[in-house]
Amino acid sequence: MPTTLASHAARIANTTSYPSLAGKGVFVSGGGSGIGAALVEAFARQGAKVLFVDIAAEPSEALVARLDGDVAFTPLFARGDLKDLGFVKAQVEAAQMLLGGLDVLVNNAANDDRHAIAEVTPEYWDERMAVNLRHLFFAAQAAVPFMEAAGGGVILNFGSISWHLALDRLALYQTAKAGIEGMTRAMARELGGKGIRVCAIVPGNVQTLRQEKWYTPEGERDILDAQCLKHRIQPADVAALALFLASDDARMCTGHEYFVDAGWR
Repeated sequence: MPTTLASHAARIANTTSYPSLAGKGVFVSGGGSGIGAALVEAFARQGAKVLFVDIAAEPSEALVARLDGDVAFTPLFARGDLKDLGFVKAQVEAAQMLLGGLDVLVNNAANDDRHAIAEVTPEYWDERMAVNLRHLFFAAQAAVPFMEAAGGGVILNFGSISWHLALDRLALYQTAKAGIEGMTRAMARELGGKGIRVCAIVPGNVQTLRQEKWYTPEGERDILDAQCLKHRIQPADVAALALFLASDDARMCTGHEYFVDAGWR
């Protein structure tokens, strides 16, 4: 079973402190649950000002309620569908205004529904690319002018271990995630002169409630057998890497993928 909420929160609360993140404006997509919720909480506990978006209102509102009064700046939440690029642009602009600046963009939101190649229609292809790739580009496009005006910023795009391992029944998800790593390198090259760093975070098999539904006890053992480290990766482990890459300590890190996968295969 995944770690309890209390133990998860304790790990985030006890992580390394990055003074350079205090007061920074941070936008997180897909921040209501799983890795996204860990990201929101981790940045908030660093003293950052966070605005996050998610399509699921209930867990998102519960996260805000849990953090309210426990962090310097209670995260702001906006419900919406990232397939709507008007919503994406509006919320990036809202982050700039409401947070007093947009310093860090965390493109986390994705959906890894399983599918077979024979089942894919052109309409499903377009929908999966919109869910897993398109909004990352346009969120970055909307954020860049604000970061450039401020003299720099950080964009963190979330990839996936899945396409590196060629996992089954994920052809479109893996196509999108491979594209994200290429996009990250292209953005880092073009935006580096503006002082904007662009990195990709590549999680392994992170133990979330969503991921638990895909695995039997035998499947979980297979994952641990394939990892060098014999512990399940937790959302807090991924958030810890994101904090480092967003901080000034990583000021010379850009244009590459950073794995947190316990050495999977």
